Amino acid sequence: MTFGEIVVILLNFAGALAVFLFGMKLMSEGLQKFAGSKMRSIIGKATGSTVRGILTGTAVTTAIQSSSATTVMVVSFVNAGLLTLAGAVAVIMGANIGTTVTAWIITLFGLGESDSAFSLPMLLGAVSLVFMFSKRSRLKSIGEFVIGLALLLIGMEFLQRAMPNLEQYPAFLETLARLSDYGFWSILFFAVIGAVLTCLVQASAAMMAITLVMCYNGWIGLDAAVALVMGQNIGTTITANLAAMVANTDGKRAARAHLVFNVLGVIMTLIVFRPLLNLIANMTTGIVGSNPYTAVGAEGYSPNAIPMALALFHTFFNVACTMVLAWFIPGIVRIVEWMVKEKPEDEEYKFRLKYIGGHWMSTAELNMEAAKKEIEEFSKRVLRMYTFLPGLRTAKDDAEFDQLVERVEKYEELTDRMEMEIANYLTKISEGDLSHEGSLRISAMLRVVDNLESIGDSIYQIAVTRRNKREAEVHFDQHLNDNLEQMKRLVQHALDVMDSNLRGDYDHVDMDSANAAEAAINEYRNRLRNEHLEALKVGRYGYAIGTAYSSLYALYEKTGDYIINVSEAIGVKFRES
Repeated sequence: MTFGEIVVILLNFAGALAVFLFGMKLMSEGLQKFAGSKMRSIIGKATGSTVRGILTGTAVTTAIQSSSATTVMVVSFVNAGLLTLAGAVAVIMGANIGTTVTAWIITLFGLGESDSAFSLPMLLGAVSLVFMFSKRSRLKSIGEFVIGLALLLIGMEFLQRAMPNLEQYPAFLETLARLSDYGFWSILFFAVIGAVLTCLVQASAAMMAITLVMCYNGWIGLDAAVALVMGQNIGTTITANLAAMVANTDGKRAARAHLVFNVLGVIMTLIVFRPLLNLIANMTTGIVGSNPYTAVGAEGYSPNAIPMALALFHTFFNVACTMVLAWFIPGIVRIVEWMVKEKPEDEEYKFRLKYIGGHWMSTAELNMEAAKKEIEEFSKRVLRMYTFLPGLRTAKDDAEFDQLVERVEKYEELTDRMEMEIANYLTKISEGDLSHEGSLRISAMLRVVDNLESIGDSIYQIAVTRRNKREAEVHFDQHLNDNLEQMKRLVQHALDVMDSNLRGDYDHVDMDSANAAEAAINEYRNRLRNEHLEALKVGRYGYAIGTAYSSLYALYEKTGDYIINVSEAIGVKFRES
């Protein structure tokens, strides 16, 4: 084989793999756009029992065809406290079962030598056009899924054609045969290769496709193929662990649980490796009429035997491991708690986005969920910042006062950076292919982060006004202090309503409570303003006191305006959709 021939083979193979992966991506994104919100809701509620968690993980991954996407969602929910660690392990177990559907799609529809190999993909592509030109975003999402499936099958056909005929290169076949002749060590070798390659490609579906094509072409036997699949199950955990690098302790533990579960599953399988493969071989013989251990070219040999056996093994492997290890979920939890130690530290001023990390998910729906959780964290920071204000009035000395002002300043800087990072992230999402509802959701989130940052600015301006008042030795009487204290309580109530709306699912925004809180602030501001004007007329207090006083209640009222804007942003989004 010349160097030029090798280059051509590699280019053809890379192109075929690209078509396959693009089809897989379209399938996954189409379904996640169609039912992404429901999928998140289902996972978030899968905490009732182990069985429910396993079934949830299976159903969601079967639907979106990406165990990595499911696991990343699980990590984010654990990170946010929406899922317990034990519940997350159950969902991850189910995700491993759901991902076996890919192997069956490829085995049943993507392998073969018929002249009509392109008939089904072309039919699917034609059907998808009906949906793609629809004005309804949900139908367009279905069209994306169908055309993605068509491209996946076409990619499989291209992969088969890209594989060279190794019968012309007996030395290579002999090398593969020798690598398979070391018994148990050969199994370990191919398992490691499968894990490493899946880590590099970060797509277990692609590695499964390559393995199936190699089996179909007779390059490797059943033992080596099964070992590659076991390695792929370990390698696919890299995605969740990368996503968890910026997660909190529980998020990291959820990602480690995925790794621990798959490693334990491989160890269990290695113990019963030979009896299990004999069982799989007998099942395959009964289905296709050919034993997967039959040598290539021998009587009774069928190229479909090993791919069928591999699909059977993949399903049996994940189902059996789940059925056994589901009883040991508390033990898995203890293992990952030992692996990831709790590190208590004060992160009050530390700028670190919890849910938006360096790992970018290909589907906008999942990225928007991460942004939503980050916005909730933003709101939490703003509410914490507001609690510093009462201490500015009651501070016993300058040192205590200055310390509080410094805390407010640091939080104000933090809100500026959070707004910038979240807004950039949302802008990046908006550049992708979004449904109409997704676009509205992005616009609402951008308005929310803008107003949250403005709330932070207003709180900071209140602190600055308090500092200027203190430096000028301006003192309020008890009546003025009581008035400002009541205004502070009204704004606090409005903040609590806003935070509650942000932590909901955006489907049920409590605008009545939000509007009532805003109306109470405005009404009280009007009362204070009228009293203030009357006090100035009769000379109840001087200009310096009046200026500081009016500035403070005006700033509180302005803060209330930004607060109601947040609830209105998500409320308007759903009225428009």
